[in-house]
Amino acid sequence: MRSVSATAVAWLELVDPGGNRRIEGLRLVTAYGIAAMLGTLLGTSHGLSNGSSLGFLAAGFALWASVSEGRSTRGECSRDLAILVAASVLGAFVMIELAPILRTSHWLGPELTLVTGAFLVGYLKRFGILGAGIGSQIYIGELLAYSTVLTRADLAMVAGAGVIAAIAAIVPRLLSGPAEHPAVASTADSLLVPAGNGPSPELRMGLQAAIAALAIVLLNDLVGLKESAWAITACTYVIAGSAAGTISRVRRRIVGTVIGVPIGLACLPIAHHAPVLAWTLAALAMIIYAMALPERYDIACGAYAFTLMVTLATTGETSTFLLASRAWETLIGGALGLATAMLILPLRTPQAGT
Repeated sequence: MRSVSATAVAWLELVDPGGNRRIEGLRLVTAYGIAAMLGTLLGTSHGLSNGSSLGFLAAGFALWASVSEGRSTRGECSRDLAILVAASVLGAFVMIELAPILRTSHWLGPELTLVTGAFLVGYLKRFGILGAGIGSQIYIGELLAYSTVLTRADLAMVAGAGVIAAIAAIVPRLLSGPAEHPAVASTADSLLVPAGNGPSPELRMGLQAAIAALAIVLLNDLVGLKESAWAITACTYVIAGSAAGTISRVRRRIVGTVIGVPIGLACLPIAHHAPVLAWTLAALAMIIYAMALPERYDIACGAYAFTLMVTLATTGETSTFLLASRAWETLIGGALGLATAMLILPLRTPQAGT
């Protein structure tokens, strides 16, 4: 037992010397927990319309805003977290407003709105770390509103979720303070070079993600995917600053998901019979996610896939087939994302000395 503990400590020091990312992981879990608790408490006590979704939305807004934030001072962190949460609220509003129009058009459906978010994830990288985070948060807001089937009657509830999420995300970041140092962003996407003349690299990345997402929407309309939003998410986030970078991200995302999903499915009995233990395992997985994300995208994807399986099971999802579809939906999304990166306005890695 002592040797196992020593091995685990040695691994933590190797992956996360100084413990900065572990602190970040704890902050993510804390922000999620505070938002979920406050949202659920307020939703049930005040009888809000679709109040059961308040905690889910607030927790999602707070978690992914915390992931996207990358500043070093308390003032900048607080400002960016507030902006990122507001971006997710905006994304949810966009989905709520466009979904009824797309439903009545009898053409493809409300998931078509996710194409706009997919485009912004890539395009807004031209405005730096905060721009990239805003694009991601708009997509996250659309995705959460789509998955909970929100309507215009829920607009006030979404705004309330944003307020809760901002508080839940900012307070832990203020407390972590100088003990947490954001990982230096990879320079891969800051050295983008188009393969020939034409649109800017960020515009190309946005178009690649949007076209891949649109292809998934069309595929879902033709054959019916179990969870097409998962495939759209996969194709959106595998687009990198070069074809080689996209290949690497696709491979790592697929490997991580294919490993994480079966482990999560194996833990379904724990989720059904010992939900407290299941939530604890999910929290540990999110800490691993935060530690691995800067350099080990495969481990991060595996940790998140495990967390998704466990949390869905603990909140009442009992279909093993639906949970397992996470793996093949990721495969479909990754393949289409790779195809668009290779064939549509491709980007190349700059030559040395360029």
